[in-house]
Amino acid sequence: MIRFVTATFIIVFASTAIAADKASVEEGARIAVVGGCHDCHTEGFAENGGKVDPKKALLGNQIGFQGPWGTTYPANLRITLSKMSENEFVKYGHTMKARPPMPWYGVNAMTDHELRSLYQYVKSLGEIGRPAPEYVEPNQTPKTPFIVFAPPNMPAQ
Repeated sequence: MIRFVTATFIIVFASTAIAADKASVEEGARIAVVGGCHDCHTEGFAENGGKVDPKKALLGNQIGFQGPWGTTYPANLRITLSKMSENEFVKYGHTMKARPPMPWYGVNAMTDHELRSLYQYVKSLGEIGRPAPEYVEPNQTPKTPFIVFAPPNMPAQ
């Protein structure tokens, strides 16, 4: 009887561990919130107290971030991921680099499991929408609203 209980415990424990390692849409949705993806890539997320509107989720943003690098816009992640397989996205996630203020180093640090879950979540959102505005070079005027992301006076070096 003790062997049966021990074997049952091991099987249940092992299957729970395996299920925890399985990438999922639900885990991807959680990662998109705690990873800050919606903060910039979902219009209205902050204004709605962190509530995700699935119709707007990760479609990019028309408001840019301007600094010494120029003006950047949060990309439409639905479009970005529509061009990649899950395996390609995992590789991309570990190696991508982006202009400020995108914290690409946080994406690089995600595990394969986290990236696969994020991929599955983004792919589950439906229609891919339209692209975010294009990058604007420094000293050029953007055609959309933007947030200035640079101190007014740079300290002397």
